[in-house]
Amino acid sequence: MAEHTRTGVIIVGTGFSGLGMAIQLRKEGREDFVILEKADDVGGTWRDNTYPGCACDIQSHMYSFSFEQNPNWSRSFSPQPEIWDYLRGVARKYDLYERTRFGQEMTGARWDPDEHRWHVTTKNGDTFSGRFLVNGVGALHLPQIPDLKGIERFQGKTFHSARWDHDYDLRGKRVAVVGTGASAIQFIPAIAPDVEQLHVFQRTPAWVMPKPDHAMPEWAKSVFAKIPGTQRAYRNLLYWMLEARAIGFNGHQGLMKVAQKLAKSNIDKHIDDPALRAKLTPDYLMGCKRVLISNDYYPALNRDNVDVITNGVAEVTETGVIDTAGVEREVDAIIFGTGFHVTDAFDNLDIIGVEGRKLNKEWATEGMRTHLGITVNGFPNMFFLLGPNTGLGHNSVVFMIESQIRYVAEAIRLVEQTGAGALEPRAEVQERFNAEIQQKLAKGVWTQGGCKSWYLDAKGVNRTIWPGFTWRYWLNTRKLRPSDFELVGRG
Repeated sequence: MAEHTRTGVIIVGTGFSGLGMAIQLRKEGREDFVILEKADDVGGTWRDNTYPGCACDIQSHMYSFSFEQNPNWSRSFSPQPEIWDYLRGVARKYDLYERTRFGQEMTGARWDPDEHRWHVTTKNGDTFSGRFLVNGVGALHLPQIPDLKGIERFQGKTFHSARWDHDYDLRGKRVAVVGTGASAIQFIPAIAPDVEQLHVFQRTPAWVMPKPDHAMPEWAKSVFAKIPGTQRAYRNLLYWMLEARAIGFNGHQGLMKVAQKLAKSNIDKHIDDPALRAKLTPDYLMGCKRVLISNDYYPALNRDNVDVITNGVAEVTETGVIDTAGVEREVDAIIFGTGFHVTDAFDNLDIIGVEGRKLNKEWATEGMRTHLGITVNGFPNMFFLLGPNTGLGHNSVVFMIESQIRYVAEAIRLVEQTGAGALEPRAEVQERFNAEIQQKLAKGVWTQGGCKSWYLDAKGVNRTIWPGFTWRYWLNTRKLRPSDFELVGRG
């Protein structure tokens, strides 16, 4: 029997974004919210990605909430189980499990201009209505699986890295890995020693820097736990170290070329075969695609039972994979390390705003456009967390999320304090923001670096990355400007 729930704020997702928003509301004394979660536990991408070797590529003392610091991280770059434990612990501390409806995957939302409310539908038929809708679904949750010719007749095992099949034993198997992005460079070293043969299909090589990872010493954990302010000082140090990297990404290509030499020496240090070195050396400027970090990826590719194939997959047979040169390789399993739907992540969501405007159609034709990556003209009282052009290539997205949840809370207060029915950004304000963003991105390495990446949409426009320093974003969102918005339906 389908149920209907009426509330004040509907939050979608329980990753860092959704949990952070719920905590912000709780801190302000609000209890009129519900969190919708498609899975059976909280955690977002850190719940879904359980592949061997999964870990963060930003230091955990920075990749965590500033208001909920953890002195007990085991390593500088923590593994996935630890980050997931952290998020579950945060959810328990703030009693967010009781506010979460699990197994509720949002399929669409419709704005009612008379009621000034959002009506949300879910996959199992339940409905929710709220004055405010906060999308914290993130970009890394819909696996991107390539449409390979003949894949349906393959008799072996296939799965995406974000849907890892832990019941399938890879030991002694012949395995093809398609893709060499951020996930693949973590799971390839983890499975290479166990499989009989590993065929790595690489479309474009990545620049891979050494990973400055280390176990956190017990004395440091003790100091962080017992002496107030020490962990915050360490976090601040990490923040400014990471923040400095933004200079290279945004028009100062000389700095990227210096870093590129380090990455090149990383290849030379670990790869013996000149032919393999050539395959693994990118022909684009570092930073154009996501820069990866690893200490064990290149050594894994150097193993006798691993080969790197730069010819694409032409066809899949019942028992193997044929590349574009016509070479067939017999395999027992195919693992996709092919990333996620990012710039097209909202294509399947049926979100309808004022006068029947459809978000997926507008974004498909005009590109993803928002004001500050948070609000959208024509879609009142709806907010995105980590929305378009607020992703990062150089620092922790949790910093961005914290800026956004404060901004959203302020927007909600503005609506309620003025007695308005809703707020939405003015069209000209949104256009100005997007024009400025694209102007800055045009000078950055993502546009000038000579590559294609998942940062770009189908038309080649970067709808993913925030160009420049994160402290500038913090300044832009520190105080909401009422003049940026249209307040509608004042009572």
